[in-house]
Amino acid sequence: MDLSIRSGEVHALVGENGAGKSTLGRCLAGVLIPDEGELLVDAAPVQYRAPRDALNDGITIVEQELALVPAMSVADNVLLGHRKGAAGGLRRRRALSAEVQGLNDRFALGLEVSRTVESLTVADQQKVEILRALSRQARIIVMDEPTARLARDEADNLLRVIRMLAEQGTAIVFISHILDDVLSIAERVTVMRNGEVVKSGEAAAETPASLVEAMLGRAASLEFPEKRPVGVDVAPILSVRNLSDGRRVHDVSFEVRPGEILGLGGLVGCGRSEVARLVFGAERPARGAIEIDGAVTGIGSVRHAVGHGLAYLPENRKDLGLLLDLSSQENATLAHLDQVTRWGFISPRRERREATAILERLSVSPADPALRVKALSGGNQQKVLFSKWLWQAPRLLIADEPTRGVDVGAKFAIYELLVELAAEGMAILLISSEMEELIGLSHRVVVMARGRGVAELDGEQVHEERILHAAFASRAEPAREASA
Repeated sequence: MDLSIRSGEVHALVGENGAGKSTLGRCLAGVLIPDEGELLVDAAPVQYRAPRDALNDGITIVEQELALVPAMSVADNVLLGHRKGAAGGLRRRRALSAEVQGLNDRFALGLEVSRTVESLTVADQQKVEILRALSRQARIIVMDEPTARLARDEADNLLRVIRMLAEQGTAIVFISHILDDVLSIAERVTVMRNGEVVKSGEAAAETPASLVEAMLGRAASLEFPEKRPVGVDVAPILSVRNLSDGRRVHDVSFEVRPGEILGLGGLVGCGRSEVARLVFGAERPARGAIEIDGAVTGIGSVRHAVGHGLAYLPENRKDLGLLLDLSSQENATLAHLDQVTRWGFISPRRERREATAILERLSVSPADPALRVKALSGGNQQKVLFSKWLWQAPRLLIADEPTRGVDVGAKFAIYELLVELAAEGMAILLISSEMEELIGLSHRVVVMARGRGVAELDGEQVHEERILHAAFASRAEPAREASA
């Protein structure tokens, strides 16, 4: 493939998972060594054997998985491996910290350089990576999915910082699945498919639909699949009554019926994921009741939840959902080892047969069940996470940000899967920060604010204005009163 990057521009790379975007970014930054071809910097050929070689030419990368030391301060992370004088006495350290603070102020990043990284939000940790790149006088910064894990306001703030960097002459290679972000910030956009460039040009001439068509090689509908109606007289599978954890969740109540997709909406930090963990037994409630089929059950652990037919796709698949060093096959059977063992030993033949069937159903690519999960793209890792719970279909699926970090093709495949599962009678509790996703998939939406359910919206009530109005409400009211 051929690519050119100009000083002071934001150049976006888009494509399906596995198209080669991250691989290209790593080649530019010296993390990977190309097999062939030529890399020119200021018209002179270069050969990078390590990231430090690229850094010497002012090229660095901010990868999807942040490479920070949690217990160290912002300033120490910025200087780590960079300034030999960082350990040269108290006076030298103060001078270097002041230099980091100066960069922080110049680019209006709003960081406290003395704070430890582990005390920061994900958005601020992203800024630490950017600050580290700036301290190395980077002329080209590759940013791989920088807004994927951020709330909308945090993402908008990061995009503002990126625009400022470009205005001051830094070139940004912006890799993202979020096409609205791409089109709002990029001067040029390059579309990749199967490791090759299929389209490159001015971003102003593109639309989300045109980019999707180039990515997939065909026209694709951006419409959500049709929701199947749910009978109002159907008894709920799950009923949650006045659920509280004593800290971030307070008196939350809702029901989910067979065949229904119930959305949990609200701003990031409103307590949605905490509710999911309480329902699934990953956290213990302080008070309240969880009912399965109308009977109060003491779900005190994940094992109990699974035994009652519950499944949980966590927000962070890499930390909470998958074992990255194990194969797709091993991850797919992880929650059901009793089904592939005999006399206490796993049957490799049976495990492979059963895992292959579910991985093929979900179109995991590459199709090799023995391949380690960490070698897969983000979208295919998410499919493996689904396979772990769909190998034996649960009665209730809790899906927390099920499309985060996946490309548009995989995203709509997941939408179709969720609607299909609901049509088969599965109850689904959907947590999503994407407003269109929440509205497009949910039969009903419970809006949360400050750990409480403040509105329950149904039918035509499920639209953006009402959800946002409830989420920003000045005081938390009982759910049904707020939607009256």
